[in-house]
Amino acid sequence: MRVKLDNNVVFLTGATSGIGEAIVHCLSEAGATVAIHFNRNRQKAEVLQNEIGNDSQIFQADLNNADETVKLFEEVIRAYGRIDTVVNNAGVYLSAPIDDPNTDWLDVWERTLKINLTSAGLLCKLSIQHFIKCGGGRIINIASRAAFRGDSEEYFAYAASKGGLVALTRTIARAYGKDNIKAFIIAPGFVRTPMAEEYFKKHGEESIINELSLKKLTEPENVAPSVVFLASGMMDHATGCTIDINAGSYVR
Repeated sequence: MRVKLDNNVVFLTGATSGIGEAIVHCLSEAGATVAIHFNRNRQKAEVLQNEIGNDSQIFQADLNNADETVKLFEEVIRAYGRIDTVVNNAGVYLSAPIDDPNTDWLDVWERTLKINLTSAGLLCKLSIQHFIKCGGGRIINIASRAAFRGDSEEYFAYAASKGGLVALTRTIARAYGKDNIKAFIIAPGFVRTPMAEEYFKKHGEESIINELSLKKLTEPENVAPSVVFLASGMMDHATGCTIDINAGSYVR
């Protein structure tokens, strides 16, 4: 069965790298129009826009800044008049060893939570308000395996931010289902992306593969199809659910 998203507008944050880039291509293949968010890499965003067509447009914002986050959402609405699905994919994976000075540790904590959780929460709020006016919609939040099994001691902030994103998503699903708003979580484990490169350099890729039940590390292309399927409406009665994509490294 081929999933079709013709005439669907999907707003995707963090679209120019790793999982986000794979999601852009997968959505486009299903016929969706993608609002492509980027922060710094305008050139890559423009390349993606040209590659996929379908009236897709690019939008710049620093999600560390609440005002820019609100402006971003408003610009997408102005461009298309509506959004059918919001995908909160943008995130950072910043190391903060426990022996770091408190000021440095807090800098990483605050930046991680602002980008991974606060901006996503704000976009969820704006999306809910929009969906209520427009008759419904879907929110797909990209969390992490770390939200459920924790992470290493250098990544307190990352695990906490993703745990918060899970709780946020479940709350939306419970509170707004009768407004025809559905919310889902996708929780990848380690994926071969630029965001994970620092960890691989420090600990080695083999250390990750040894945790897996499968033979190979998860690729962005292994995650993206789930977004398309959830956006299609075929999984609406699974609202509030989490889809784990971690190559069997953590089974709940």
